Amino acid sequence: MQSRIAVQLSQAVAPAFGRAALASGAARLSAALLVRHTQARSAITVTDAKYRVIKVPHMADSITEGTLKSWARQVGEQVEQDEEVASIETDKVDIPVNSPVAGVLRELLAKEEDTVVVGQDLFKIEEGAVAEGGAAKPKASEEPPAAATPETAPAPPKPAASAPPTSKPAAPAPAAAVAAAAPKSAPAAAAPVSFGPASRSERHVKMNRMRLRISERLKQSQNTAASLTTFNEIDMSNLINLRKQYKDDVLKAHGVKLGYMGAFVKASTHALQAVPEVNASIDGDHMVYHDYCDVSVAVATPKGLVTPVLRNTERMSIVDVEQEIANLGKKARDNKITVEDMAGGTFTISNGGVFGSLYGTPIINMPQAAILGMHAIKERPVVVNGKIEIRPMMYVALSYDHRIIDGREAVTFLVKIKEAIEDPSRMLLNV
Repeated sequence: MQSRIAVQLSQAVAPAFGRAALASGAARLSAALLVRHTQARSAITVTDAKYRVIKVPHMADSITEGTLKSWARQVGEQVEQDEEVASIETDKVDIPVNSPVAGVLRELLAKEEDTVVVGQDLFKIEEGAVAEGGAAKPKASEEPPAAATPETAPAPPKPAASAPPTSKPAAPAPAAAVAAAAPKSAPAAAAPVSFGPASRSERHVKMNRMRLRISERLKQSQNTAASLTTFNEIDMSNLINLRKQYKDDVLKAHGVKLGYMGAFVKASTHALQAVPEVNASIDGDHMVYHDYCDVSVAVATPKGLVTPVLRNTERMSIVDVEQEIANLGKKARDNKITVEDMAGGTFTISNGGVFGSLYGTPIINMPQAAILGMHAIKERPVVVNGKIEIRPMMYVALSYDHRIIDGREAVTFLVKIKEAIEDPSRMLLNV
């Protein structure tokens, strides 16, 4: 290419210059073009590397920002395709940010604890590159230090030499003589008890986004809803016997443990269909009645309370409910729950009984109209057919929004749950 350009240039300038000057100029031009071409190739070599800027991903329609909690990889480290590089904490769940390509992490564009928004540049990765060096592997010749051998171990201490025996044992002195010879001393005063310095330190911990959001929502619920709570008690005898009778068969056939939450979800679904006001919500000046039952189940995690949703429980069996609860519960505890898993919900169940709660008043999960609180099963004396018997009893509480639900409907709803749990065949027969 350089020679062609030199020839064309010589033809263009030949009339104005002599042959010698032309040859010299062409040579200089050819050399200059060669240098420029070499520099251009060098620049292309640098810029050919594929750098990808990864942005904060779309998380959910209701989430526009989050807090960058941690970097799982640092600059210069190798990153595999779909490997987690960062974690963003939102007010609902933690969102992992994975690399779409394999390569080397070249630049972090945000710091931990920074607030980041959807679409913001987050980190830069060199696609296809391989990190220099790597984790140092232990050499084969390196061995752990040997334990002390018998030759090097310290010798056990020798027993002290015993006193030489006397020819005859000394005769014991009379007790009276010993008592008389003993000096009489005043009783020793008790040593004063000294207490070490008491610790009065304090620890300030910043509330994470989930904790802040929970606080806001609970306070919003108290300030918005006309909240009221009604109570009842349930004899758990029949449900306990049913569980004992079939739990092994259910575990063998379906691979899930049969608990009490599945029965309460189905009993609540039965009651929601009978009392639709409890399955409603407020939208401005309208009441929205739902013809489906999406039950939110409260699950405690190290970061706070989350409420994954069981969808269309009217179509599910008790075993189906237990399987879905197990799946969602594991995702929540493993911090893999998604925003979609918690979106929606028309009614909530909270089980404080697993922590030993006897009774309490749960707070409504807005914009829902009611929440059921389960509590601990305790044996108590109750009157059955005129006789006092010991039965396993549970208190249940229904907190409801009095703007939508009247007292008659709330009590009817709770009685429906009581009847279904005390006689589980009602759920099977839908009566």
